[in-house]
Amino acid sequence: MAKVFVYGTLKKGQPNYFRMMDHANGQAEFVAHARTVDRYPLVIASKYNTPFLLNVPGTGQRVHGEIYSVEQKMLEFLDRLENCPRKYQRRLIRLEVHERPGGGEHTPKAGSSVEAFVYSTDTYEPEWLQKPTYERYEAYGDHGLHYVCLEDR
Repeated sequence: MAKVFVYGTLKKGQPNYFRMMDHANGQAEFVAHARTVDRYPLVIASKYNTPFLLNVPGTGQRVHGEIYSVEQKMLEFLDRLENCPRKYQRRLIRLEVHERPGGGEHTPKAGSSVEAFVYSTDTYEPEWLQKPTYERYEAYGDHGLHYVCLEDR
């Protein structure tokens, strides 16, 4: 099982979360809440108001999200969903664990550092670096840039 860090529409309560829980896509199990150890620019861009984590470590915010343990089938589904490697690139990132449910033997401890895959991008418009950055993403947040769901495009 691989660990994946989600920071945008795939988080619980966000428009694409149902895709993480759809067993037809593969298995995904919530592990913990976490944030990136390094700073990254999390911006909202495109005509669909999509969250993008720009692969520019050292700038932006320490981004909050969720870690999931996923089987290979789900990882392959996420690669297709995220249009990897054309739109997003899947890479390993270092995370600091915040909250963890239950605390089973395979659950990392709060405050510990773990590695997980993240979908970030090197393929973005240069002006995106001038956009506001966020430490947390909400599809219908105070930013006023409401996400356009895949089904509505």
